[in-house]
Amino acid sequence: MASSHSQAHPRTDSGNQLLLDHPDAARHRMPRQPRSGGPLIGVTAMTAALGATAFAAGPAAAAPQPPAVAAADSAEQAEQQHLLSADPGLALAARIQLQADGQRTAADESARLAAAQEAEAKRAAQEAELAAQQAEAKRAEQRTAFTAPTSNYELTAHYGQSGSYWSHLHTGLDFAAATGTPVTAVGAGTVTSAGWSGAYGYRVIETLTDGTEIWYCHLSAIVTASGEVAPGTVLGKVGATGNVTGPHLHLEVRPDGAAPVDPLDWLRERGINP
Repeated sequence: MASSHSQAHPRTDSGNQLLLDHPDAARHRMPRQPRSGGPLIGVTAMTAALGATAFAAGPAAAAPQPPAVAAADSAEQAEQQHLLSADPGLALAARIQLQADGQRTAADESARLAAAQEAEAKRAAQEAELAAQQAEAKRAEQRTAFTAPTSNYELTAHYGQSGSYWSHLHTGLDFAAATGTPVTAVGAGTVTSAGWSGAYGYRVIETLTDGTEIWYCHLSAIVTASGEVAPGTVLGKVGATGNVTGPHLHLEVRPDGAAPVDPLDWLRERGINP
């Protein structure tokens, strides 16, 4: 019996019992696991792992996941954490990659803001330049624009005319109109004098851009006593002050502030036909 038992259960040299050659033995054999240093992951995977764990650590912002999905995510994150802790160098590389990505994003945003600010500044400069050009064009138009000095008038005395009311020949052009009728600037210029002037009554002197003086005399009221004026600006009102027989505007034109010239010719040269 001892010999039969020994053949049925032979032993190895090391004393370990061999498996019986049984038909069902193959079913109970476990597959051999390959020996390796564990699964390898790259820096990009580590970056994703760190990002996932960072979001997991913060307050939940997304909708709740189904239990099966949440469990799978939790297991994957645990495995990624384990891999990171097992290789400190790889974890450091992943963190460096995350930091670089964040810096690149900040740089891109700064560049975008700088480009937007530059575009806005350029647009504002173009608008300012256009406004300046339009203003200069308007001033140029005003410098060349002329208009009649009053309305609803009748010419009653011309330049060079003699009369008992003048000590010399008439030095201007008279526009007879109702008292209070507005008297306006014939061109763009500056009011350089305004006030009482003896025989001229209340007078306003406008100096045009070319130095020509325009005298508006016998006014009942002065409206604009100083400053720059555009063509058509109300300077005063028709009156009968000074040496007059009735309400009218006495207009004189004096180039460079010197001796007067015929206002009628001067106005016609500038497109005004009183």
